[in-house]
Amino acid sequence: MHELIVNLHMHTTYSDGSGTHADLGHAALKTAVDVLIVTDHNILVQGANEYYRDGKKRVLLLACEEIHDQGRDPQKNHLLVFGADRELAPLAGNPQALIDAVRLAGGISFIAHPVDPAMPAFGETDISWVDWDVTGFTGIELWNGFSELKSVAKGKWDAVVLAYFPEFIPHGPLPETLRRWDELTAKGQRVVAVGGSDAHAQHKSLGPLHKVIFPYEYHFSTINTHALTPTPLTGDLIRDRKMVFDALGSGHCFIGYDLPASTRGFHFSAQSKDSTAIMGDEISLSGAVTLQAKFPSTAEIRLVRNGNVVKTAHSETLVYITNEPGVYRIEAYKHYLWKQRGWIFSNPVYIK
Repeated sequence: MHELIVNLHMHTTYSDGSGTHADLGHAALKTAVDVLIVTDHNILVQGANEYYRDGKKRVLLLACEEIHDQGRDPQKNHLLVFGADRELAPLAGNPQALIDAVRLAGGISFIAHPVDPAMPAFGETDISWVDWDVTGFTGIELWNGFSELKSVAKGKWDAVVLAYFPEFIPHGPLPETLRRWDELTAKGQRVVAVGGSDAHAQHKSLGPLHKVIFPYEYHFSTINTHALTPTPLTGDLIRDRKMVFDALGSGHCFIGYDLPASTRGFHFSAQSKDSTAIMGDEISLSGAVTLQAKFPSTAEIRLVRNGNVVKTAHSETLVYITNEPGVYRIEAYKHYLWKQRGWIFSNPVYIK
C-alpha cells in the first residue's frame, strides 16, 4: 500500500485562523505533507477543494468542518466531520443526532480534542467532549497538537517561552485520552485514532511581544496522520478525496510525530495461517497470530493489548506471537530535546 501524510484539523480566516486556504496550501508544499483537511468552525466552505503544486510536489486540500454548539456555555463536544457534503452545523445541539446525520450523509466523524483542559492564564476554558453515551462516531482525535499546549503551559511565562520554542510542547497523547480510547475498543467498539494539528496560526501579543502561535508550516511538520492507500494521489480530485476518507474511516492509518524523525515507512500487521490484517482490520484466530511492527529507525516500542503493555523492545522491529484475542496496538517513543516523547501511535489490529 501507499502512504499519504495527512495533516488534519486546522482553521482559516473563515473561522478563527489567520490564513487563507491558499496560505495553508502553499505552507504545506514546503513540508512532507500530501493532504490537508481544513475544518473551520461551523461552516462548510464550498469550492475550496483543490490541488496546490510546486514543480512535482502536489498537496491536496480538502475543506471539511468542525461542528460544535455555539450556544452552549461552557463550550463542549466538538466534532470533526469529513465527507458529509452538506452543512450539518444546525444539529450541533444534539451530538447523537449530528453523528447519525454524518453517517447517513456518507461522511465520517471524529471526536475532537476529547480531553482539552482549561488555561486560566489566558482565559481559555475546558472544551473537552462530555457526552460519552453517543454511538456511531468513526473515531477520536487521539493527539491534538494545539490543545497539548494547555496541558504543558502552567502560566503566562511558560506560554511565552513555548511560543518561541514550540518543539518543547509535544509529549504524546494525554493519558486520559489514551485510557478512554482503550476502554472503548476493549468493549468491542471500533474507534479509529487520528492525530490533528488544530492549526490556527493566531497572532498574539503580550505587552511588546508579538508572535504567531504557531505557524502553519510548523504544525505541518509535527503531528500528522499517515494514511495507507491503494495508490498515490492520482490527480482525480473526487477519486483521491474518497481514497483518503476511506483510509481514515477504516483505520488504515497511524499517528506520527514527524519532528524528531520521519515516521514514514512504519508498518504494523498481523498474520495467521489463513489471512493477513493491517491496522484497522480484524483477523480471526486460526492457531497462532503473529504480530509484526517495523519502524523507520530505532525506538522504544510498546505493544499494547486491551490497554495493557504485553511486550516492549528497543529496536527497529517487534514480533509477537499470540493465541489470545484482543485489541492490539503499537506505541513508540523517542528521546528528543532531553525527554522521551511520543513518536508513533498505531491504530489497532482486532484479533477475534
